[in-house]
Amino acid sequence: MSHPDKSKKSNPLLSSTAVRVARAALVDVAEGEEIGEHIGVTGLAPNVAVHRFHAEVPGYPGWEWNAVIACASGSSHVTVNEVALVPAPSGDALRAPEWIPYSDRLRPGDLGPGDLMAPAPDDERLTEDSFSRDAVTFPGRETKKYLTTTGLEAAKQRWRTGDFGPTSEFAEKAAMQCRSCAFYVPAGQPIGDNFGLCANEFSADGHVVAASYGCGAHSDTHIEEEGAEPIDELYDDEKPIY
Repeated sequence: MSHPDKSKKSNPLLSSTAVRVARAALVDVAEGEEIGEHIGVTGLAPNVAVHRFHAEVPGYPGWEWNAVIACASGSSHVTVNEVALVPAPSGDALRAPEWIPYSDRLRPGDLGPGDLMAPAPDDERLTEDSFSRDAVTFPGRETKKYLTTTGLEAAKQRWRTGDFGPTSEFAEKAAMQCRSCAFYVPAGQPIGDNFGLCANEFSADGHVVAASYGCGAHSDTHIEEEGAEPIDELYDDEKPIY
């Protein structure tokens, strides 16, 4: 009759205590990152094993937490030799991500002083044909390329939904709108009647704002001043009383 091998069950390196010790050691070095579930243990030597845990660390996809623990022969006390964030055996951490063209990776604000960014050859925001129905032209102003209505409408959509549009936090809490403010300078055509520039240095100065935007610095803002009523006699609290 065969008997089950009890060595694995009694091995301190494989016990639940070893898992708790390994996790606690990783928490100390994880700098606030959560240690995921225990995903396995691998023996490195008769008295050494490595415990593996899932890792969800920003910038480290395909990595895992490892804790190397040891236990002397005849003892049940486990100690920690080493902890680390390492690439998982699957190899995902070393596999290059899907290529994204440079033009698709650019975001507003990426352009810095001295940087050059030429428009794409098929940029739908521009046209070389000033007679195109889609071209936005200005009397007395000629350029090699012209803004298209597509580009203009895209800009107006950004302005409408951005920080200076009617759905922003400032606008939602404002009692009055820009269209009735003396600091609001209407943009006119071809932008239209729903946008203008703010000339208030304490508000959205120099920005394109929606006519339905608003802030607490409207030119008609009035604040009721509250204060103590004046008294006939002033008291000098620094005057000697003797």
